[in-house]
Amino acid sequence: MNHADPRRQRIGTVLVAFQFALIGALGLYGAPAFLRGNTPVGAWGLAAAGAILGGWALYCNRPGNFNIHPTPRPGGQLVRKGPYRLIRHPMYTAVLLCGLALAWACGSVAAWSGWVVLLAVLAVKAAVEERWMLSQHPDYIAYRVGTWRFVPGLY
Repeated sequence: MNHADPRRQRIGTVLVAFQFALIGALGLYGAPAFLRGNTPVGAWGLAAAGAILGGWALYCNRPGNFNIHPTPRPGGQLVRKGPYRLIRHPMYTAVLLCGLALAWACGSVAAWSGWVVLLAVLAVKAAVEERWMLSQHPDYIAYRVGTWRFVPGLY
């Protein structure tokens, strides 16, 4: 499958749309608790950890190499420094940490359910992206063996 394949583009676009819809919903649920100042300290810690991890991942990525779409960029390089030494998808982990903070701050069943669906969407998106990375980066097999998908030592 090549980068211009319309099916690949549609799959990626649908996954990104679900991802952003769920992030937006979690923000609508959880942000008021943060704004009111009655958020558990642990939720603040998760939000900070997510923001730091996301910033670090962006810093370690070459300009023009980062892509929100799961399709690898033509000519893109496999990043193995910073958080990418341990985690294949640190940006997804950062999103999940921030989403978890929002669900915790809100505490509603809908928010927790939204986070679980976000986890599922990002797991599917990561699996799709990894399959496509294998076709562009032959050394991705070895990289995948030595790293974790989202959480070192867990998943």
